[in-house]
Amino acid sequence: MSTSADKDGIKTPSPFYLDDNSRRTKDKAHNTTPSISNYSRPSTAGTSASSVSNPFSPPASVVSFSIDPVSSGPMPVVPAGVSPYEAPEAVPRPGVTMRPRTTSYYGSRPTTGDSPSRTSSGIRLRETFAAPPARPVTAVSTSASLPALGKTNRMRSTMLEDPSTLEKPWVTTKDPYARIAYLLTYSVAFLGIAASAVRCYFGYKSVQLITSPLCMVLDEDFTSDTATTFGPNGNWFREVQLGGFGNGEFEMTTSSSNNSYTSNGYLYLTPTLTSDMIGSDALYNGYTYNLTDCTYNLTNPEANPGSSNASGFNAAAYYQSCGAVSNSTTGTVINPVQSARITTRNSASIKYGRVDVRAKVPRGDWLWPAIWMLPVNNTYGPWPMSGEIDIMEARGNGRTYPDQGIDYVRGSLNWGPLTFLNAVSKTFGWWTQRRTDYGEDFHIYSLEWTEQFLRIYVDSRLHYMLQLSFNEPFFTRGDFPSVVQNGTQPIVLQNPWINGTNASPFDQEFYLIINLAVGGTNGWFPDNAGGKPWLDNSQTAMRDFAQAQDTWYPTWGSDGESSSFVVDYVKMWQVC
Repeated sequence: MSTSADKDGIKTPSPFYLDDNSRRTKDKAHNTTPSISNYSRPSTAGTSASSVSNPFSPPASVVSFSIDPVSSGPMPVVPAGVSPYEAPEAVPRPGVTMRPRTTSYYGSRPTTGDSPSRTSSGIRLRETFAAPPARPVTAVSTSASLPALGKTNRMRSTMLEDPSTLEKPWVTTKDPYARIAYLLTYSVAFLGIAASAVRCYFGYKSVQLITSPLCMVLDEDFTSDTATTFGPNGNWFREVQLGGFGNGEFEMTTSSSNNSYTSNGYLYLTPTLTSDMIGSDALYNGYTYNLTDCTYNLTNPEANPGSSNASGFNAAAYYQSCGAVSNSTTGTVINPVQSARITTRNSASIKYGRVDVRAKVPRGDWLWPAIWMLPVNNTYGPWPMSGEIDIMEARGNGRTYPDQGIDYVRGSLNWGPLTFLNAVSKTFGWWTQRRTDYGEDFHIYSLEWTEQFLRIYVDSRLHYMLQLSFNEPFFTRGDFPSVVQNGTQPIVLQNPWINGTNASPFDQEFYLIINLAVGGTNGWFPDNAGGKPWLDNSQTAMRDFAQAQDTWYPTWGSDGESSSFVVDYVKMWQVC
């Protein structure tokens, strides 16, 4: 029976069926034989249709979505070698009326307003699950072989010129300026390297060194016990005072082994609280503290009658340095901290030479460690007229302290023509640690000193804090005024080093001092910086500091190690 589709010359595609594995056809003897699937994916070259699995096939348990194909009669069979997509003529199932189809692959709904019949809907539903057209062969395909791809010729761009027609004038004619540019570039580079080498050479030659032979004066490694180190035959002398040493310091220095001792080859200068010995109440009121072993007369020769620099015995200075009375009314207190100050006054001193001290600075607010030198005799007058050499000074405050905390060390020279006129601001310098601080480990603090120069550095000459050539007199270097005012009285300045050398006052014998101070009113700890609990000009500065003990004492640590000034060794050489 012909349909409208036949008249139009359009072949109706055969219906598709699902579940190839479960479908069987029955022969006349009722024997079941497997049929060739009409919906399987078309086989590729050399591969049977049944060996190619359709990834879109439903499970084997699904037989039909609308009409039972088994009960409806035998299933149409597509001859071998013929693709189900190219069946010449649709074979309708019994009871199914074929309707005209469009040229769409899956068909389309009739343009009538009627709803499709159940039979037609079943056919369309099966078409939904039909296998898609064959995919291109991939690397994992079951195809036995792939046809070789033919080499394609790329189309030549019409914008490019034939290389044989391009002109290359640089091949035949050389640019005369190219050679000049070449030579000029390399000449300038060579001159730069040569100039750098010359600069490095003269820079190396300009570094002043001690050329004279050196003789060892002191070699202290602190392997002896405390009694031997500070005994009559020891190298170190303990200075005992509580007068502030001219800086308004808040500690008293003692001869106690609690504050200065040796252990495991190290020297320890350790601060302790005075209140642990006399009590907190005695610190502020009603207590008299006397240093029976005070050394003021021994360490201040100018105050002793008969000395070369005698200016008369100063009883007030003596009592201020050797005793204190606490009074809550006047605001005077006993020095709240006990510490130590040791020197080589009686054992070793040098005039030109070298000093090396390997030490670790203490950690704690308002601690002031120092390694420095004073003249054996005040040849040019009282301090600072006879000079002072500070090899190392530091502050124990943390890295966040705004005025150079524990990550800075400083070297300087103190000198001046009057006792109240110090030109230290012209001869000082510092070095800093950028990622750590000087309380983490030991460092070597060094002094090199000759008639021509003086250098102070830490660990290496490259890390110098102060480098000074004695190429002009210090009075000229200071650029002092001719007249200064001391209150209301004008003073005409005189050059105290007029009979000396360019190195004066640093041309005399100096001895070494190592001490650990606490606080002070001389400006070493600037006012209103880092939570400073006292003011330098206050009459009750020491009491204010003592009353703030709860803020600064916890920063010293509880083991006594971190707040100690620890020294590994001291070496002194004299120019022979």
